[in-house]
Amino acid sequence: MPAPSHASAGRRFLMLQGPTNLLFAQVAEGLRALGHDVHRINICLGDQLFWRGPGATNYRGRTEDWPAFIAHFLDQHRITDVVLLAEQRAHHRAAIVAARARQIAVTVTDFGYLRPDWVVVERNGMNAESLFTRDPAEIRAIAEGLPPVDTTVRYPHRFLNQALWDMAFHLSSAFFPWTFPHFQRHTLNPPVLTYLSTGWRLLRAPWERRRAERIIDAARRRNRLYTFTMQTEDDFSLRAYSHYADQDEAMREVILSFARHAPGESTLLFKVHPLDPGLKAWGRRVRNLARGTGAETRVHFIDGGDLDALLRASSGVITINSTAGLRAIELLRPTIALGQAIYRVQGLSFDAPLDTFWTTSWEPDASLVDAYLRAIAATLHVRGGYYEHTAIAAAARGMVERLHHQLVNVAVPGLVTGPSTAG
Repeated sequence: MPAPSHASAGRRFLMLQGPTNLLFAQVAEGLRALGHDVHRINICLGDQLFWRGPGATNYRGRTEDWPAFIAHFLDQHRITDVVLLAEQRAHHRAAIVAARARQIAVTVTDFGYLRPDWVVVERNGMNAESLFTRDPAEIRAIAEGLPPVDTTVRYPHRFLNQALWDMAFHLSSAFFPWTFPHFQRHTLNPPVLTYLSTGWRLLRAPWERRRAERIIDAARRRNRLYTFTMQTEDDFSLRAYSHYADQDEAMREVILSFARHAPGESTLLFKVHPLDPGLKAWGRRVRNLARGTGAETRVHFIDGGDLDALLRASSGVITINSTAGLRAIELLRPTIALGQAIYRVQGLSFDAPLDTFWTTSWEPDASLVDAYLRAIAATLHVRGGYYEHTAIAAAARGMVERLHHQLVNVAVPGLVTGPSTAG
């Protein structure tokens, strides 16, 4: 399916905060090679660590002064495009407001809706801010003629790189705060506390994994198994794109509904996110939330286990707006999204009240699922990743292609296929 190309040299890009790697630096290099100007604003020392090349400005001012600064910067440099990760960070929200007022294109990136080696390149924002259609007929029309989604893992993910680069980004600002004295982190908890807690969780991982396998095996022997896929509380899709103040509130709602309306022989499992730092004692919180509901013996928390195997064994999957929900839909498991997930589409996710979810015989429309996956793969993604050099290079090439040819939110199958480089 050919896609229109509207390449125009001489555009002026502004790169704001990106992932904790050199992806944005490589994208900037590629754009410059095609004749574009690229500017960068660093708002913390971590930003400086992951930037290479010219065009960088350090903003060391106060958060309340940022809106005026960014508005002036956009005007002064005649910016045509803003590129950033995580549109809900405070600096990014203000930049987006200023950009929209000037009809400046905003492109966001993040981990893919598809996993593991996909990267989002999307106009405007993700989930509730996404411009991608929720109309099933339009989804089918976009998908017409697009190839099936290539599920081959083409690019590796290096967890050690992720851990080390993330620590370099966050700890640099924590240990050298005077370099950007007014910087305010976007995370909920201090990085040192987060990393210490994560280390303790990793030490317990083998024991927790065995415990999870025992609980899952016991749950499978029951008639019905429901799985709640948890998210990290730093996740802006939870913080900004749901009505819940925190994850506990959603968990409480789900447990009460389960206790009142789910079949008596069923089990509810809460599976923690693999990158949760463990600062909240989730197992104890789940037990406390279930206490007094009459379902105490049927509600469990697990840390570990094969997600795909668990989803396949589930009679239903509950999430706020985790990408695990989309994976469950891909596996044709009944799924309800409690937040403003991009896949909250009639025919994909359950669109009736939670209380009826436990006993309704329903599953996703397989043909719509196939169309949806083909449509978002070709329209909102490039192949690649964040924490391995070949993966970063692939993602950078794809982003440059979309940005240079103005193909953001345009279906381009060639950007999500290519030779395998996974090793």
